[in-house]
Amino acid sequence: MEDILFYFQLGLTHVLDFNAYDHMLFLIALTIPYSFKKFKTVFWIVTFFTLGHTLSLFISAYEIYRPNENLIEILIPVTIILTALGNVIFISRKNYNKASSFFISLGFGIIHGFGFGNYFNQISFPLESKVAPLVGFSFGVEFSQLIIVLIIFIANFLVMKTFNVQHTKYITMVSIFIVGFSFNMILNSF
Repeated sequence: MEDILFYFQLGLTHVLDFNAYDHMLFLIALTIPYSFKKFKTVFWIVTFFTLGHTLSLFISAYEIYRPNENLIEILIPVTIILTALGNVIFISRKNYNKASSFFISLGFGIIHGFGFGNYFNQISFPLESKVAPLVGFSFGVEFSQLIIVLIIFIANFLVMKTFNVQHTKYITMVSIFIVGFSFNMILNSF
């Protein structure tokens, strides 16, 4: 039980670490088009991301496949850019396909999980006992992501009400900021 709690805490700190802001940027890009009324949809989008993240950690932990680290380090900000650009491109659509959002989130979770896979292998136990760490870590990631989503919802609401910003303009401004920040991540990876 202590192992699961340790890895749960590690999952929490993995997402909540401000030095690893890629996760935060991705969650902001994923969440800004939605309001509290769509929390159920966002919950499932975030959960699909966690499932993808867990799947790639499992693949890495059991050494089934390990992609090139440099490629993954570039693909992570690319997924953030694509998510933010999707916000701008599809901003006028009221009901774009939720199922595609789930599967895109799953795919992006796989990429992000591979980015953490090498570190996870260095700190976890031998192959035969990696299930408990994977489960604990995944629940920590999911829990922390939901905390961040809630904070983003509150911040979105407060900014739009305080500054009387139209929702579509707000989404566009934040998405453009995220794209710029993510391009900087790509440039810094070389």
